[in-house]
Amino acid sequence: MPDNTPLLRVPPPLTARRRAEPGKLAPPRLLKSAGFRFAVLFAAMFASAAIALVAVLWWATAGALDRQTDVAIRADAVALSERWREAGQNAVAESIEERLAVDVGNEAIYLLMDASGSLRLAGNIDRWPPEAAERAWFRTVVRHDGFEVEARLHRVDLPGLRLLVGRDETEREMLRRLLTEGVIWASGAVILFALLGAWLLRSVLQARLRPAFRTAAAIGGGDLGSRVALSGREDEFDRLAQTMNAMLDHIGTLMVGVRGVSDAIAHDLRTPIARARAKLEEAVGAARDEVALRAAIEEGIADLDNISRIFRALLRIAEAEAGARRAAFAPFDLVPVLRDAAELYEASAEAREQRLEVDLPQQLAMVGDRDLVLQAVANLLDNAIKFTPPGGSVRLAARRTASGLVIAVSDDGPGLSPEDRAQAGERFFRADKARATPGSGLGLSLVVAVAHLHGGDLQLDDARAGEAMPGLRAELRIPLP
Repeated sequence: MPDNTPLLRVPPPLTARRRAEPGKLAPPRLLKSAGFRFAVLFAAMFASAAIALVAVLWWATAGALDRQTDVAIRADAVALSERWREAGQNAVAESIEERLAVDVGNEAIYLLMDASGSLRLAGNIDRWPPEAAERAWFRTVVRHDGFEVEARLHRVDLPGLRLLVGRDETEREMLRRLLTEGVIWASGAVILFALLGAWLLRSVLQARLRPAFRTAAAIGGGDLGSRVALSGREDEFDRLAQTMNAMLDHIGTLMVGVRGVSDAIAHDLRTPIARARAKLEEAVGAARDEVALRAAIEEGIADLDNISRIFRALLRIAEAEAGARRAAFAPFDLVPVLRDAAELYEASAEAREQRLEVDLPQQLAMVGDRDLVLQAVANLLDNAIKFTPPGGSVRLAARRTASGLVIAVSDDGPGLSPEDRAQAGERFFRADKARATPGSGLGLSLVVAVAHLHGGDLQLDDARAGEAMPGLRAELRIPLP
């Protein structure tokens, strides 16, 4: 029989792939690191938050100085305007001179001129700034007490007069410059600490992921027994390691099962294949007539059909164990399925002079693969009828418990010893009492696989303990979803 099974192609190692493509330059290892990307994201978020905080502090200090200056200038301008309304031009000039006389910090700036701008009436600057013609509030450089200084000025429109009220911002500008330098230095320190924190974060991530890398490399090198070491912190990395270890344990179990199946197939199928070949060769070389040749060919076909049934059973077991049939899960009533199985084997029981007893409730709702459950129950009934002597009985029952559903099949046969019950679910296992009975040893393996697919298990026990023919009671337990 030709083997059409696709071969598992293992990709070449990464170094081999890189050597095979010398014309392509791989990106730097640092840029390919997820830890580096997380670290950059952390650094960007930290730096953005810190710079935003520094900017708010700068605005709250330097901006407060500007707002304080504007409030003082506006209050001064309003007072001089009220003074003009009360006593006129001369009163405004006198008020300006009084304010300049008591200005200890020498910060106040005033200029009162006539409407033409040719005559200065009061103040401590000598010319009208050209910026005053364009806007009411502005900053400019004025000559104040023999020095050119930065000033914040406000133009006040009075009938027949030109009035400027302002403040010298030399000291405030120095303070603002100091604040700006402090913000720049603080931002640089923030970026430095962000980069340091990013480096630490990347180092910690690499250190925590290094056991997983080593284990993956060991597994890739063929050491299937390697496992990820746990730190004992029970954090996300430990949970990831536990999940990986559980996955590797399951893979190891599957690999052992694959090797066992391969060995069992090689051992158990060799005899029927050799027997079928021998019969066909004998028919070709020694058949006396067409009838003998046809009989030999039919026997060979029967042997090949038995081999095909074994392969189909193995395929169903593999699908169930891999969970490939889980997509067929749907709600259904279990009772009609069990009645169909009982009707299917009732004729076989009668032919062997056996009684098939059924004890089922009105309804049992469950969620699962209807066809696989039917196949599992059919296998249990087939085994029970096969090993029950004439005159005995086979019982099929089902019930709902607090934990789930229980499907029980019991018989009056010889039963199984505790040692045989422990191995009954293994592929191709056949007890000594079953050697003379037709079968492949895959029936209970399929039942176990179906039980595990539905989250349950198969329990085997004596139907009547202490008797010469204790029988066998098989319970398929399926938990509720």
